[in-house]
Amino acid sequence: MVWKPRVTVASVVMQNNKFLMVEEVNQGRVVINQPAGHLEHGESLLEAVCRETLEETGWKVKPTALLSIMHWQRDDPERVYMRFSFLAEALEAVENAVIDPDIRAVHWLTWDEIISEQRFKWRSPLVMETLNAYQSGVRYPLECLRYYQGGTE
Repeated sequence: MVWKPRVTVASVVMQNNKFLMVEEVNQGRVVINQPAGHLEHGESLLEAVCRETLEETGWKVKPTALLSIMHWQRDDPERVYMRFSFLAEALEAVENAVIDPDIRAVHWLTWDEIISEQRFKWRSPLVMETLNAYQSGVRYPLECLRYYQGGTE
């Protein structure tokens, strides 16, 4: 058997001291997450984070820095994740955007609203780890990422 982790992307978008977050249902519970999702065949990590943010929030964004690369080793080998998190600039809200059906609501939340577990539960521990990377000032240039398409091995 060839083991393959799931590659995901997430965006941290801040505007007016509020973070762009999504409210969704995961395994029967309402949770909060950054706009995030899976890398699809044929797209770069930067294309994926822009697409996922638009699909989940209706916002067009421009990635400006890599915040973190996280490896979440779960007990289930089918649910191990490599998450690439990006800082992104909000460009514009798309009028009449169709949001993924899994998303219950899109919120602009303050730091205090996100960390308050009275209102929301986080989708995974990676939500807070990503915000901690942002808060600590960690920023890696996008130039450290390379994307190659086609050709042979």
